[in-house]
Amino acid sequence: MYKGIKLYICIMLEKQIIDIHLEEAMQMGGSVSLGEGLVLTDSIAVSPVYNGPKRINYILMALCQRGEACYTIDTRHQTVRQGDLLFISERHIVDNYQSSPDFKCQCIMVSTEFYHSFVLNVKNVSSLLLFSTKNPVVKLTEAEIQTYGNYYTSIRDKMVAAHPYRTEVVKALLLAMFYDMSGVIWRVEQQTSKNQTRADALFARFIKLLEANFRSERRVGWYASQLNISPKYLSEVVKQVSKRTPNDWIDHYVVLELRVLLKNSTKNIKEITEELHFPNQSFLGKYFKEHVGMSPSEYRRS
Repeated sequence: MYKGIKLYICIMLEKQIIDIHLEEAMQMGGSVSLGEGLVLTDSIAVSPVYNGPKRINYILMALCQRGEACYTIDTRHQTVRQGDLLFISERHIVDNYQSSPDFKCQCIMVSTEFYHSFVLNVKNVSSLLLFSTKNPVVKLTEAEIQTYGNYYTSIRDKMVAAHPYRTEVVKALLLAMFYDMSGVIWRVEQQTSKNQTRADALFARFIKLLEANFRSERRVGWYASQLNISPKYLSEVVKQVSKRTPNDWIDHYVVLELRVLLKNSTKNIKEITEELHFPNQSFLGKYFKEHVGMSPSEYRRS
């Protein structure tokens, strides 16, 4: 196993993983875009974006309408066929992409910043992220296919329409779609809950605990203690299941909450500092800039 992992790392280093953003996705044939935050296309198969290993820096959701495609995501092989919905959240590595000549899908790509601009709370973000980590490809029912297709068409129409509140309407439709498609998450999780491994169950307990306490607790040792296991074992299981460390997940939740509060609330920096139990505003500012690349004030203005 470890030899295989080392071999994969060597291959990846030789191939040079390239980060791609929505600017590259806009090159796809037949695509429409809304600023730099949203791209829709049904011609992903002819895109040059997937030649070689790429780290995806946006959220991708696509419904396969016909044909077939295969790829690896973080070394795991995936196959997409008609009626399948695929999810790829940010920072995952996609490689070995191939598709049949007749492959066609309705693809929605959303930048992280744009996504954060319309989500209402951190749980909206985390549920999709967690689901896509465990279920990158899902077979939809006929009703779910119709629902996704209706949203895709409506969003695309509004993106090209001359409307004074076009962006606001599109964001509202996207939010409604993510809520509506959460029924897929609920259905799949009901079906798979009985087949959870012990590692999956522990990871789920960790995330549930994290969602309830990340605003005040950011120590891996505290979460391990609550779960009655050692920090080392918690780290091993979380890394095995999610390919991320517990610290990565803690930082992820905290940064997401900061983004949401800065964009979607009128609370000042002092109030946010107190709400998330940071020692002081200076510490919060350094933490946020380390993870986002700008200060909280700059982010709010942007």
